Parts: sequence; structure tokens; C-alpha cells
Amino acid sequence: RLVESGGGLVQPGGSLTLSCVGSGFSIGSYDMSWVRQAPGKGPEWVAHTSRSGLSKYYNDLVKGRFTISRDNTKNTLTLQMTNLKPEDTAVYHCSTGRTGLADSDVWGQGTLVIASS
Repeated sequence: RLVESGGGLVQPGGSLTLSCVGSGFSIGSYDMSWVRQAPGKGPEWVAHTSRSGLSKYYNDLVKGRFTISRDNTKNTLTLQMTNLKPEDTAVYHCSTGRTGLADSDVWGQGTLVIASS
């Protein structure tokens, strides 16, 4: 099971940090990703980190603003988000896998981020 937290309402240009804790399994055994789904739209891959955390990849839409990290000793995945834009508004899910979009990938329930004035 994956449980996300840290979402909320923030003004454009603001920052938020999302956390995801795994239970019942070790996230260190998996590549991990963040996926988001905006209202009325399909899921969109945001960022991915390798099992060790040494390799990180970002959607061009968030590159330079978001940072993915992991602490396998705490079974935790994090997404630091800065300079948030209204178009970042979405439910954010942590997921197993490189994209979070494969049928075999497992998502948490998600946390809502709203960037609005």
C-alpha cells in the first residue's frame, strides 16, 4: 500500500512538498514515479526515480521546478514542487514503476494540489 500526503491549496509561484510512504512492501525494490491527474483529464507521468535514487527523470512540463527523491531506509518517496502554476492543479499519486502508467503499476490514493489565487 502507498499513502500520499502534503497536498493543499497554494498560490501560483508557491511551493509544496508531497510525501509517499509504503507499507507492506519495500519501495526500494521498485523504480518509483509520481503521476498526476487533472480534473477531466487522463493521468500524466510527472517524474521517475531509479531504485537507488541515483537516476531521476522529469516531464518537460515540470523540469527545473520539481524534484523527486527517495529514502529507502524510511520507505518514503518525496516530490518537492516549487514555482507552482495553475496548470499543476491535479491529484498527485505515487506509483511503482518507471511511468506509473502500466497496468502492473500500483498507485496510492492520491493527494490534491490546487495552485490558485
